[in-house]
Amino acid sequence: MRFDAITIKDIATALGLSKSTVSRALRDSHEISPETKKLIRAYAEEHNYRPNPIALSLKEKRSRSIGIVVCEIANSFFSQVINGIESIAYDRGYNVIISQTHESFEREMIGLNYLSSRSVDGLLISVSAETKNFDHLKSLQNKGLPIVFFDRVANDIKTHKVTVDNFTGSYNATTHLIENGFARIASISLSQHSFITQGRLNGYKKALSDHHIPIDEDLIRYCAHGGLFYEELEKEMNALFMLKQRPDAIFASSDKITMGVLRYFKSNGIRVPNDIAVVGFSNSETTDLLQPSLTVVKQPAFEMGKIATEMLINIMEANRAVKVFENRVLPAELVVRDSSVKRTVELLNN
Repeated sequence: MRFDAITIKDIATALGLSKSTVSRALRDSHEISPETKKLIRAYAEEHNYRPNPIALSLKEKRSRSIGIVVCEIANSFFSQVINGIESIAYDRGYNVIISQTHESFEREMIGLNYLSSRSVDGLLISVSAETKNFDHLKSLQNKGLPIVFFDRVANDIKTHKVTVDNFTGSYNATTHLIENGFARIASISLSQHSFITQGRLNGYKKALSDHHIPIDEDLIRYCAHGGLFYEELEKEMNALFMLKQRPDAIFASSDKITMGVLRYFKSNGIRVPNDIAVVGFSNSETTDLLQPSLTVVKQPAFEMGKIATEMLINIMEANRAVKVFENRVLPAELVVRDSSVKRTVELLNN
């Protein structure tokens, strides 16, 4: 059943007035008498009249809407980013339209085409794991669409970017495992070309190097779709556990991968931390409730969303073209819990 919202024409017909009179009255024009304004507003309120956003956008040449592109809303990190975005957008009079890529370049293209067809005033995007070419985003920017990147960014596009300190977050996590007695530390990351993979893998390698632990390429694995598909992660985990020298710890570089690793351990009867330690990037609010509780690298997702939105609105509302851009890097926090406790003889024998 189609819902037909009441229009200015409907109000005019019902009250026996012209459309222009109704329109001016709703805009509080001085040309309309107080009595007529009161009559029209009362009828509009009674029938739940709301201005047509499409008509307004055509008139004002702006939609007062912001497009958001993320891989998956169910991901706790991105849901927190969206909360941060909305906390600023709605206060500044903007609505948001969210598109999910599910780590697909094709879905990203479809979502961007839809958002641009809806004439969004600006775009906030974290690119998909499959995205290697950014020509589609360059094209939108060249056509005048303000774009701000967060988390997963395109380095060669000049605009504001908000990221986390991936290098230091990974370095601290790997160092923590080394200091707790682990030396065969496997790294499982997103797609190899990803911006965040590069930073997190560099931090992991630097920690090993600083502690004189050789880098074993067999311990470095990638999930092309960021752990979105469990079968992809399972294949990489099987490869690790078929090695002659198995890993004694896992460093997982994203929310989805971290949860997938724990699922793999449960399915295969592998005990944490007795058999293997785990540290992962995760913003899930339940990691402290797991048994054992999970050591995580936590990102300031809400703050990232707020900052990115403020940057975007500043571009959208600027009186002249913005040519100076900022790369804001936020700190990551290592939260130490039971999944990475120090190796002891007692623990190994349990």
